[in-house]
Amino acid sequence: MKLAPGQAPLYEVKANLFKALAHPARIRALELLSADPAGTLTVSELLERIEIEPSHLSQHLRVLRRHRVVVSERRGSHVHYALAHPGVAELLAIARRFLLDSLEAEEAERAAALLGAPELPGGHDAGAPAPGAGAARRTGAAETGRAWPADAAGPRPAGSAR
Repeated sequence: MKLAPGQAPLYEVKANLFKALAHPARIRALELLSADPAGTLTVSELLERIEIEPSHLSQHLRVLRRHRVVVSERRGSHVHYALAHPGVAELLAIARRFLLDSLEAEEAERAAALLGAPELPGGHDAGAPAPGAGAARRTGAAETGRAWPADAAGPRPAGSAR
């Protein structure tokens, strides 16, 4: 399908949407709006719950409005915000599920490595880094220029030497 002049490909539009979501304060505001029974919160209510400077919240809400993620409505002296589409709440729920599943899988991998790893002299488990060696243990040759230890237990990072 050919794009009209001035029309960006969908992957670029998606990338811009994710850029708009790429701040913890914006995600927090969206989660609060999604969780609210009425589906709408005033700026004052958001400020109380997010605890950032009013000018910063205003800028974040402006970004979300510009990308059509939230809508606003003035009622008297208050501005109320709501999600612009139910799909935004679904997107947040999917991201939450994905992250929880990923963390759960990572924890299971760590537990399996610990259960299957022999104990090293000094009481250290071969599946866990020695005290103070956390980052070095998980980093392969590509990042550090050093080869992965030949006696190291567990999977090696892609591209690391044996």
